[in-house]
Amino acid sequence: MKLSKFMRMFARVVLTTTAGTLLAVTMSAQIQTKSSTEHGQAVKEVKVDRGEVVYVSGNDVLVKMEDGTIRHFPNVPESAKVTVDGKGLGVHDLKPGMKLERTITTTSTPRMVTTVQTVTGTIWQITPPTSVILTLEDGTNQQFTIPKGQEFNVNGETVDAFGLKKGMRISATKITEAPETVVSQERRVTGTLPPPPSPPPANMPVLIVLMRPVAPPSLQGAAAPAELPKTASHVPLVGLVGLVCLSLSLGLRIRRRL
Repeated sequence: MKLSKFMRMFARVVLTTTAGTLLAVTMSAQIQTKSSTEHGQAVKEVKVDRGEVVYVSGNDVLVKMEDGTIRHFPNVPESAKVTVDGKGLGVHDLKPGMKLERTITTTSTPRMVTTVQTVTGTIWQITPPTSVILTLEDGTNQQFTIPKGQEFNVNGETVDAFGLKKGMRISATKITEAPETVVSQERRVTGTLPPPPSPPPANMPVLIVLMRPVAPPSLQGAAAPAELPKTASHVPLVGLVGLVCLSLSLGLRIRRRL
């Protein structure tokens, strides 16, 4: 990146002596920090899931997906809405048979965050090649670690940490670049109501039940008693007549003998 190259070059030319990258052990208000961000091209990924509501109980929903699997969505928040015919329906408005479609749009945006830290001070103590203590503009001393292999430009000459002397005024700049990826998601759920039941065919007969009113019984006359079944026989009467005739015959015989 051109900006990063320019900042690296700028870090070599500052006032009397320029130090390269110095890593601060403790941060101070005397260290100036600036950050810039360069965004790359965003990449979008769209995923669509479709299914049918098969069961709803409170905030728990079962949905049959297109591949036939049953997915359980427990504890659906009250804030979740399904757009049906332009209206937002909550979880308690869902009914079995409703068709749902969830669209998830994932956007990934790469970016490069460049952080520039600058510190200016006078060398109070140098311990080559590991560290240096600077007296900052507010009069406080702060220690910095010198990275391995660091070179310095002193009055047009390139020296290492051993070329630094006490009393030199230097300004050091640290530049870091951190690649990042910002991911954001947008969810949208739409639905359609189940179709109404279809009417019966025109040629199908319709069953009509007619209720015939029942007249109340008459209060003027009592109903005729029902006729008893004819279960009697003439055999006992014939036997009785025969018994009478026999008695009369016996009586006549006894009278003649007298």
